[in-house]
Amino acid sequence: MTREIICTNCPIGCPLTVEFEDGKILSITGNTCKNGITFGTNEVLCPKRTITTIVKMENRSGMLPVKSASELPKERIFEFMAIINKVTAKAPVRCGDVIISDIGGTGIDIVATKTVE
Repeated sequence: MTREIICTNCPIGCPLTVEFEDGKILSITGNTCKNGITFGTNEVLCPKRTITTIVKMENRSGMLPVKSASELPKERIFEFMAIINKVTAKAPVRCGDVIISDIGGTGIDIVATKTVE
């Protein structure tokens, strides 16, 4: 199989052609640096994303911006969002505070990206 993707590892945005079969990479072309090979491999075999979203504030009007502390498996994004959408945060909150610990058993936290007094 062949998959055409754009590498987002750096601002160049190389168009990659990834050939793979049975869960193994056969070739990656189009990259201008070795990071494209890593990106192409990961994107085809095990894609991950950083979640950025908002949660409701319990004792304030408005919302609290949050993000995953590191990348999460792309195929589970809807599962993670269902968990996040059930959570409320209570002020005060500091940027970096853990809002959800170990989301979905991944070992990755959802953290605040803004301080709210």
